[in-house]
Amino acid sequence: MNEIKSDCDIIVFGGHGDLAFRKLMPALYHLSNNGYIDETSRIITATRDAMSLEEHCRLTRSKLQEFLPEADFDEAKWLRFEKQLQVVIIDFGENESYSGLKALLDAYPQRDRVNYLSTAPDFFGAICKSLSQWELISPQSRVVLEKPIGRDLHSSRVINVEVLKYFDESQIYRIDHYLGKDTVQNIMALRFSNRFFMPLWDASNIDHIQITVAESVGVEGRWGYYDEYGAMRDMIQNHLMQLLCLVAMEPPCSVDADNVRDEKVKVLRSLRLMTPSDIEQKTVRAQYTQGASSGEPVPGYREGEGVSESNTETFAAIRVDIDNWRWNGVPFYLRSGKRMRQRNSEIVIYFKAVPHSIFVNQGKCISENKLVISLQPKESIHLQLMNKIPGLSEHMRLQKVELELNTPLNTTHKPDAYERLLLDVIRANPTLFMRLDEVEAAWKWADVILKGWQEDVVPMKSYSAGTDGPSAAVQLIARDGRSWHDE
Repeated sequence: MNEIKSDCDIIVFGGHGDLAFRKLMPALYHLSNNGYIDETSRIITATRDAMSLEEHCRLTRSKLQEFLPEADFDEAKWLRFEKQLQVVIIDFGENESYSGLKALLDAYPQRDRVNYLSTAPDFFGAICKSLSQWELISPQSRVVLEKPIGRDLHSSRVINVEVLKYFDESQIYRIDHYLGKDTVQNIMALRFSNRFFMPLWDASNIDHIQITVAESVGVEGRWGYYDEYGAMRDMIQNHLMQLLCLVAMEPPCSVDADNVRDEKVKVLRSLRLMTPSDIEQKTVRAQYTQGASSGEPVPGYREGEGVSESNTETFAAIRVDIDNWRWNGVPFYLRSGKRMRQRNSEIVIYFKAVPHSIFVNQGKCISENKLVISLQPKESIHLQLMNKIPGLSEHMRLQKVELELNTPLNTTHKPDAYERLLLDVIRANPTLFMRLDEVEAAWKWADVILKGWQEDVVPMKSYSAGTDGPSAAVQLIARDGRSWHDE
């Protein structure tokens, strides 16, 4: 039997948006039916769309059938889940429209309340202010903020300062769904639970580290949003920075939330700030042009609506240096882009070659050991070790050693990242969420690069849709005598 949390009210602002229907509702459906949310808890959708509860339930059902795997939707489970659904009509910027939510929540004033703001960040402050004015924030209340939280350090501070007027920092959960993936959580387990990795995880034994988040899709009608942010703000400043922190952090004294986040902040504060010369040599930005994806022709980024003169990058590659004892001299290469050849997110740790090989190996070089942590499209972890080919040959090869990441045999459903993160919010466990000082430290580093790009220190490059990015990204890593892991 799964652990059941005491009953709570989960309020999803923007609950008829794409994220809510694609990710949040399926996650809540599974949590409820697997016994992680008490059946008396309520899932309240706050939306500007005028509709009855019956219409809301009918719409939610159709969206679950659309986004859940066919085998996961069950009529009996739906009927149980449907009983938990409520809907209120709110114009987020109009304080008077919160009366319906007030009436619902006041029926159970002692309950924990999870306020999930699945809206544009422009509404964060207004929603929190109205919750406060209607006396809907209690010591048991929590608020979940979806990215993007600002475009730079200044705008991020404006949003956070406004939210902090009404919620304590301990009540704020800044979500990054990458941190809910099983494979990402396994990074800490690998590093701090396996003795043989511990003495190898430093500059003496690791040559370099690559972190890639490549998407085969384009902007897909989101030009208005994406053109305001680009690859740096949308992916690198948050997702990739969080992955870098987990790989580079020192061992925390416990898995307590603040102990883990303290170590992540130390990494972010150790990032070497770039000079204009560094920005020119160690960063690449580019936009995709027309090309082919999955065998079909696709348009270029600037062919989208309202972006014909855009100077927003859809690809970025950066060499990151960490100035501390553990990582001195070990470069971290980050890259992320839209309309790449394939969808692929991975972390690759390249270990240094042996100082002297006693094996001739027919004149071929002995390859470095690699630890490859794949996040998508398939989650996996494998270590690549040199091994003699069985038989009479003296040849050697790089052999994969796979770690088992399948779900247990007695379960049929593998939890999504949002399930884990929503459950952590319900349980009031902030370990996998970003603290304010983390957010600000990441922006301080990123703002220097963004300012250099704005001043055109690095010209915008281009790459054809359906490729691995611009040639300049290959040159960036090749200058250091290395190459990207493109398998």
